Amino acid sequence: MTGLIRIFTGLIYLVPVLFVNVHQAGSTESPEVMSLESCIEAALDNNRDLKSRAEAIERAGHIARQTKADFYPKLGTDYRYNRQDRARSLNFGSTPIPSTVKDNFSWNVSVTQPLFTGFSLTAAHEISKLGVDTSRLDYQIEKLDLVFRVKEAYFAVLEADKGVEVARSAVESLESNVKVARDFYNVGIIPINDVLKAEVELAKARQTLVEALNGSSLARSSFNTILSRSIETPVMLEDILVYRPEEGKFQDYVDTAMERRPEMKIIDNAISRADQEITLAKSPYYPEVGLTYRYMREGDEPDVSGSVVHDSSRWDVTAGLSWTLWDWGKARNAVAEKKRGKSELLYNRQSLEDAIRLEVKSAVLSLEGAEKNIPTTRKALEQAEENLRVNEERYRAQVTTITEVLDAQALLTRARVDYYRSLYGHNVARARLLRAMGED
Repeated sequence: MTGLIRIFTGLIYLVPVLFVNVHQAGSTESPEVMSLESCIEAALDNNRDLKSRAEAIERAGHIARQTKADFYPKLGTDYRYNRQDRARSLNFGSTPIPSTVKDNFSWNVSVTQPLFTGFSLTAAHEISKLGVDTSRLDYQIEKLDLVFRVKEAYFAVLEADKGVEVARSAVESLESNVKVARDFYNVGIIPINDVLKAEVELAKARQTLVEALNGSSLARSSFNTILSRSIETPVMLEDILVYRPEEGKFQDYVDTAMERRPEMKIIDNAISRADQEITLAKSPYYPEVGLTYRYMREGDEPDVSGSVVHDSSRWDVTAGLSWTLWDWGKARNAVAEKKRGKSELLYNRQSLEDAIRLEVKSAVLSLEGAEKNIPTTRKALEQAEENLRVNEERYRAQVTTITEVLDAQALLTRARVDYYRSLYGHNVARARLLRAMGED
């Protein structure tokens, strides 16, 4: 029975070891070590969503140039041919005077200049310029979000690597404990169940190592995706194990966020746009005035060189005014609609301010919590290391049981994981606070 148990236990050992060896064999490349700054730079250069936002800025610029063109004169031309059934003439006494000809050719050139449009052209152009500003702010939001995602993924990889390191260290420690337990069993100092306990814990530790390696691989795939790279690209990152306590005040963070957050600027732009839309909606209240100059050539030949009934060329200038005096309240309701839209935006701005304050508060609390956890988890790690050392020595002296050693090893593993999680969590919390303030 004991032999079967050992064979089964050996198989449990073998599978994780094979997996680990395969994983390590597939990672023989030595990629360049990347710093956090170089990762952010690579993401900004390659991210497709950011490039899409840049295209949106260019598109908004074209729209603004379209509305600006409406201020300038428009030049147009047309060429026409008209065929009548017969030539006609008017009789004055016994003398017929031609009044029309069969073939009529005409060529016109016109220049049209709007003089006053009820401020609609000005308002439309201002709206388009605000569209450019909003596109630029959308780009800033995408950039801030991308930088935060890079930082988050960066520290996720580092934390996953520490998880692998901790799991591997636990395996090595338990392998040593199993060897000691077997030696004691072989000389009859301890019973077989103590050995089996140690072997089971070792098997669990090896399974945990496999899970940690999978987590590290997944973290790298996520990191590569954010950097717009192949998910199989090798990743080697510069470790960041130091932390700097934050000394700012909550209200200072909020003031900075209100000043720098692109979201606040976007809604301010939307309010300004609403003002211009009100002006645009009011344009039917005013007359529209325009000026048109026309140069015309006519004739009965394609070269429009005149005929018996046509002058070869002529020109005229027309000043026109149009004014809608009654539209059954359409313009009035359009203005009221735009005013309601502005009121809605003002309420939305207040809600956004509250949301930003809450986001900053949450980020500050997370950062403060992480700062408090680091010394605590560091102390717990030191105590757990000492606890394991003492229990291992006591076990070798046979003044304690294998259970105490295994419990001490599990406690140390948890302490190491908690310490690294709090350390890297502090960096993520700092990044989240920067994002909440509109900084990268």
